[in-house]
Amino acid sequence: MTQERSTRQRKAIEDALSRADRPMTPEELLELAQGSVPKLGIATVYRAIKDMRDAGDVVAVEVPGHPTCYEGAHRGHHHHFHCRGCQRVFEVEGCVHGVHGIAPAGFSVEDHEIVLRGLCALCSRGLPAFSSRGQPLGPRREAFPPDPPLDTPR
Repeated sequence: MTQERSTRQRKAIEDALSRADRPMTPEELLELAQGSVPKLGIATVYRAIKDMRDAGDVVAVEVPGHPTCYEGAHRGHHHHFHCRGCQRVFEVEGCVHGVHGIAPAGFSVEDHEIVLRGLCALCSRGLPAFSSRGQPLGPRREAFPPDPPLDTPR
């Protein structure tokens, strides 16, 4: 692989991360970056994420029960919302005040992360969320039993 191609791939991944309005999994970053570099592979995305983490440009967002997501380190302290419908993770601006006061007496809080869970705006309205390639996100419709026909006697 030439250095030019490596640079082009890395730039596509960096651009995808900066365009993202929420934390992204490596697979989501791959999908976005492939819009610029169609033959980009997942291994290249993981290498770029590692390099960006080592440089302090990217941070991991850990949500229990969900793959690790990544976002720009410049975003400052904030929390996250995990949609149980489409499985996406979103940023929640700001912070709840007073979390240090809920620690047991004598304990010293060094950091905290709050994850809200529920349904995003699309999922709460029953609308499907789609990837940038038009693929449905979240549970597949086929996973649910079909509704019985309306003319079926009961």
